[in-house]
Amino acid sequence: MASKTPVGFTGVGNMGNPMAKYLMKRGYPLITDDVFPDACKEFLDAGEQVVSSPADAAEKADRIITMLPTSIDAIEACSGANEVLKKVKKGSLLIDSSTVDPMVLNELAKEVEKMGAVFMDAPVSGGVGAARSGSLTFMVGGVAEEFAAAAQELLGCVGCNVAWRGAAGTGQAAEICNNLLLAISMTGTAEAMHLGIRLGLDPKLLAKILNMSSGQCWSSDTYNPVPGVMDGVPLANRYEGGFRTTLMAKDLGLAQDSAASTNSPILLGSQAHQIYRMTCSKGYSKKDFSSMFRFL
Repeated sequence: MASKTPVGFTGVGNMGNPMAKYLMKRGYPLITDDVFPDACKEFLDAGEQVVSSPADAAEKADRIITMLPTSIDAIEACSGANEVLKKVKKGSLLIDSSTVDPMVLNELAKEVEKMGAVFMDAPVSGGVGAARSGSLTFMVGGVAEEFAAAAQELLGCVGCNVAWRGAAGTGQAAEICNNLLLAISMTGTAEAMHLGIRLGLDPKLLAKILNMSSGQCWSSDTYNPVPGVMDGVPLANRYEGGFRTTLMAKDLGLAQDSAASTNSPILLGSQAHQIYRMTCSKGYSKKDFSSMFRFL
């Protein structure tokens, strides 16, 4: 079997770590870095290269994946003082799997293209559980030919659904819409479960009824927020190790900004944004976003 070329991976934290591990299992040599060096320890122990900055990763690899929490982090990783664009090689492929402002991604794409490299946005859906099981969904925006030539194969190592959505930025647009709906459905599921429990219903029985009825959704049948209803989800571990509430609040803020820029009403989305911000303020910011049930 022909050897595979190295992949640079910036941001191997909560979500990036299992993604990078799948690439390693598929035979891709890794060059990793993270603002928290301990996140890269297991890759160092496995004999993979660990570098001190995204620029070092770009110098050593012609395919780089970034997975970062905010728009500011994505900008810094690509165009900061010692970051990717300082050392990126012509013809390199940069894939950003963060969830950030689509306008920021459009600007980053232009900067990358000026350097003769290729930029694609590929935000993910499925959460930490899907990342660990290799079943993430990638929503990809960028040049279709590059998607077919390289990105689809690479992302297919860590996801079961890899779909091209259009030009750079369209992946982000799809992800923002998805997380908007997810936040609303989780809010509705938490409220319905909370009300049912107050009315004397057993939560497991109520969840079963919802999931056989028209109220069924991913938040009720796969990621139910009520302790004791499901195993294998973050709430079973005191809401630790999932998609943080503060990140959901951030994504809802992106949805608000996008709605304002396109003059689109998102009435339920605006309410969900306020609810998640309040949940953060009550001490749940680092907990999984389903901890909003506890806030209620």
